[in-house]
Order: sequence, then C-alpha cells, then structure tokens
Amino acid sequence: MRLSAVGAGPRRLDSENYLSGGHQLRQRLAESRVQLVNLGTMAAIWQPGRLKGILVEKGHGLPFLAATQVFDVRPTPRKWLSAARTPEAAQLYVEPRWILVTRSGIVGNAMIAHAPHKGTIISDDLLRIVPKNVGDTGFLYAFLRTSHARSMTGATKYGNVIKHLEPEHLLELPVPMVGGEALRNEIADSIRLCFDWRDRAFSLETEAEQELEKAVGIGTISDAGGSFSVGSKELFVKGRRLDATFHDPRVAAILARFRTAKLRTETLQSVSERVWWMTRFKRVPGDQGAEYMSADDLFTVNPTITKHIMLEQVDKPSDFYVKAGWIAMVCSGQVYGLNGSVALMTKRHERFFMSHDLIRIIPREDAIRPGYLCAVMGHPTLGRPLVLRNSYGTSIPHLEPADVASMPIVRLALKQEISIADKIERASAMRGDADTLENRTVELLEAAIGRALGDVTEDGYDACLARFRLQEEKYDPSRLVSGKKLKAELDELLS
Repeated sequence: MRLSAVGAGPRRLDSENYLSGGHQLRQRLAESRVQLVNLGTMAAIWQPGRLKGILVEKGHGLPFLAATQVFDVRPTPRKWLSAARTPEAAQLYVEPRWILVTRSGIVGNAMIAHAPHKGTIISDDLLRIVPKNVGDTGFLYAFLRTSHARSMTGATKYGNVIKHLEPEHLLELPVPMVGGEALRNEIADSIRLCFDWRDRAFSLETEAEQELEKAVGIGTISDAGGSFSVGSKELFVKGRRLDATFHDPRVAAILARFRTAKLRTETLQSVSERVWWMTRFKRVPGDQGAEYMSADDLFTVNPTITKHIMLEQVDKPSDFYVKAGWIAMVCSGQVYGLNGSVALMTKRHERFFMSHDLIRIIPREDAIRPGYLCAVMGHPTLGRPLVLRNSYGTSIPHLEPADVASMPIVRLALKQEISIADKIERASAMRGDADTLENRTVELLEAAIGRALGDVTEDGYDACLARFRLQEEKYDPSRLVSGKKLKAELDELLS
C-alpha cells in the first residue's frame, strides 16, 4: 500500500479498509472513464443527535421505530417515548421519499421513507439522505441497493464488535453517472412506481382492517394490561394451561364482541385443507443451493436473500416450498414481534426454500377466501390475540399447529368477506410486483456500471435491459413503446 493512499482522505490506518473489495472498486472507478459524482453533491446527508429514549406506556407517548423495524413490511411501534423528555423529537421524524441508511451493525442497508413510517419517530441509527433534486431519489436509492454501493460502504465502516458508518463516509461515496440521463430517469421512475405500489398496498390493508372492525365493532376491547382472575374450572380445559397468556381477557372480550354482533365463528381447521409445519432440517449452505427465505425475510421489504441451502442434504426438500394462495404464520419468536404474524403467499414466494419456523395453512377454496382468512388472523386487535394466546415458552415462545388450528375465525356476510379478501390479495400481489420490479431495476443499474468497468459484455447488458423492459411494461402497460419511438429510445439508452 502506497503512503499517498494512506495519507489521503480520512487517513485510515486499519488494513481491513484497504484489503476490501470496496476499496479496490473505488480505485477502479477513479481510474476508469466513468463520470463520478460524490453522493454529497447530490444530496444532504446527516445523522440525528443521540436519542435518550425515555419510555412510557403504550398510547401515552410518541410511537417509535427502531432501525430494523423501518424495513418491515408493516412496521408496528413497540415503544413509546415521553414527549416531554424527548426535546429532539422533531428532528427524528422523516419526510416521504427521504432515503434512510443503516449506520450501525449491518451498515449500508437503504430504505425510502413511505406511508407506514408517517407520524413515527425513526431511530437515530439511520442516516438521513435528502436528494437536492427530488427526481434523483429513485436513482440514488437504486444505486445504494447495488452490490457496488454495498461493497464500497462496507469498506468504509469502522469499529470492532459493532461496525459503524458516518455521514462523511456517504458524502464521499462516488456515484457512477452511467447510461445517460434517459436511463437514470427510467431507473428513478421505476423506483418511484415501486414505492407508490407499496403505499397503495399499505392503504388497501388498512382499509381491509377497518372494514373488519366496522363489521365486528371493537367495542371495549383494549390492549391495556392489568390484573385479572379466572375460575378454577377454566384451568382444566384446553391442555390445562396455567400460564396467564392463555387466559388473556382480551380473548374473552373479542369472543363476546362476536356474539354481541351475532356473528358466527368457525375453527381454522374447519376452513382449511391442512394446518402444519415442517421438521428441523440440516442446513448445509452453498452458493449453488436453493434460495432460503427466513421468517424475518418474509416480513421485510424486498429482503436481500444471501443464504442458499444445498437440497441434497434435506429430506423431501419439495415439501418446504409453498404455493400461491397459502398462508404462512411465524411460529417462534417474541409475541411482541413477528410471532403469530401471517403473510399471504404469492407467485414470487414459490421459488424460495422456506424456513421450518413457518406454519403452513392451506385455505379450503369452497369455504373461505385466502385474503379474508389472512385479514382475520392478522388483525392486530381482533385476530392476533386469538393466535398468541396459544403461545408457550419463556425465552422464545412457540406456537403449535394443533393449537392454531383451533382458533375461531369470524364469518361475515359474503359481500363483506369478498371486499376484504380482494383488498388483501391485491395488496400482497402489489408488494410482490414492487419487489420484482425493484430487483430488475437494480440489476439493470449494476449491469450498466459493470459494462462501464468492462465486467459486463454488451450482450449481458442488453439482456438486463430487456428483462427490465419486460417487467416494467408488464406492470405498467402505459410505458409500452414501439416503432420509431422504441428505436429512438433504445438508441439513446444503448449509446
């Protein structure tokens, strides 16, 4: 290593910084003919002040999202901060379409602030990036999602046990201005469309939950805790449960609400073909193995799948795959976290080898719509308490398929169930479409950077461009172009 390299910039003396692939990539970009613009010239980047975090009871403070929660499909606040003791609260809110980047632990993960983040305090563990030109938001986000940007941000992190990233590291991050303005605009528009879909999906799910609440009537059901008592005879039914969790008074309130509204219930087992889980399996990782999706990945916005499982070491590996229309439920973890959460499977999920920590549920086609069943089981007030009452264990609570199968499913008028099902199923499809289009967009930008560096051939780049176009036009037919207009656009993009 040359002394001039060590003495330049931040004067890093740790060898990890210079031995990383990100440092080598930065050198290659600097020596290439690619036009580079530092991220700091395109956006304001800063880190909020350290948050003291004085906690209060739910509903009596400001809702707060930790850094990892910001990446959840449906981020739900688990902590509330004292408004009087959080004078810096104003600077911890974010505006729609700001870019957020993790700065500690696993650094460099990016997310665009959108509808689910509105009105919540966002952790100071996320750097804020505000593009000076709002039209650059999608392009910068796509770049930060590329393997090139991840490699370079990973090379600049520092720390021993817990790695960190500072605003200065991102300010100096070189952004390759590849493909011309037309391509960059295409990428920006594509990413904007992805987050428009995610916002619409969030809105549809919220509308579906409100429809269910209106039909049932929440009444006096509350999440508030407190002491309660149960009769001794109740302890000798349903597995003779002596833990308070099973006798949660909210459950009795929910069932009473169903009766008051004169709504019938059926067990999950009666409206399902099958409710089961998979046994543990021997995990043998391998780059050539099947893509593995964990329970955390399932509830993360477009997760980066990094784990691969060699199927040769798994008994009946085909049993671990799911089908569109099934429902997956997380069956281990904390009850205030993902445990008991449900997701409707789509075509996109069918390609992944799924975790054994998911209970599989196949709704009966002649009995119930998958979207409606998912809405009922996942409703935060009317569904999750009925699921989580069955959890057992102290350190890591678990759910058993047999217990879950016995939970009551409230039934509404057919028209109401169809309306709710349509919204949930449409929301799931839109999220899958957004993830697929985003991946194609990032893949195209990676190919453009690779082509500029000589790592990707013209044919390889053209193939990525074609896949991007097909995906884009599949989900937004208005973008379909042909004839002279198509030729002109292709000539500009390929120039």
